[in-house]
Amino acid sequence: MFNTKFCEMIEINYPIIQGAMAWIADGILAAAVSNAGGLGIIASGNAPVEYVKEQIKKAKELTDKPFGVNIMLLSDNAESVAKLVCEEGVKVVTTGAGNPGKYMDMWKKHNIKVIPVVASVALAKRMERAGADAIIAEGCEAGGHIGELTTMALLPQVVDAVDIPVVGAGGIGDGRGVAAAFMLGAQGIQVGTRFLVANECTIHENYKEKVLKSKDIDSVVTGRGTGHPVRVLRNQLSRKYQKLEKENAPIEELEKLGAGALRKAAREGDMITGSVMAGQIAGLINKKQSCKDIVEEMFNEAETLVNKLGNK
Repeated sequence: MFNTKFCEMIEINYPIIQGAMAWIADGILAAAVSNAGGLGIIASGNAPVEYVKEQIKKAKELTDKPFGVNIMLLSDNAESVAKLVCEEGVKVVTTGAGNPGKYMDMWKKHNIKVIPVVASVALAKRMERAGADAIIAEGCEAGGHIGELTTMALLPQVVDAVDIPVVGAGGIGDGRGVAAAFMLGAQGIQVGTRFLVANECTIHENYKEKVLKSKDIDSVVTGRGTGHPVRVLRNQLSRKYQKLEKENAPIEELEKLGAGALRKAAREGDMITGSVMAGQIAGLINKKQSCKDIVEEMFNEAETLVNKLGNK
């Protein structure tokens, strides 16, 4: 039922992309999602190019399926990683925080599919003109860096605005979310938060437990004043950050507070002063599973729901 043109384009069985989460989405997680029939993604973030190369090598050892690399275009290492994916024969690149236009010809020559993440119709149109193969329309329900529009509002408007496949992202964590995204016109979905508690996800157990114990109102957005809003789970760091924002603290002070905070949470398990990025969907997640079980469960649920609608 969900074998879309997007699946054919990327050569995957299920139209699902695993979200690019810095310090979290490594070669092990990417390979597990790809082996499950989706598209696993390695997040390069601001990591050294040697780290990204190591993760690509790890993914190749663990899967013979397509996987991708996410490139944050404003990162200091963006150009190096843009060249690395060509050298390593990576099949797909997802991008954020910038325009991939300057790398597009190079990627196309290496038969790389380019899928930018966007938070507005205007940016979606610009990415299509730049040569993107598909678009990820991400609503503000997502964890990490976000835009202003909700998935419910953004997704159908992007679908109407472009002629290339659109992938829905933000607030999707079960079969209901999958079905809803497809009803809004998506040809695929991107999921991040649910994969945080995957057995193959290598983040600290403290992080996984915080996600599992979270409730519907436990995520907050910090950084709106800096122009870089980020959705995280509440803790001492988020409260301190919001307090400083209300006091109109200098941006430098806010940036210093957040520096290295995601790594603290993801790798060191610091749930007090670490940045625990997760989406609003976290309150729905209540069990650890393999990536295979997560993917199959979500699409089985979605197919059941759609079939029920069709039989009414």
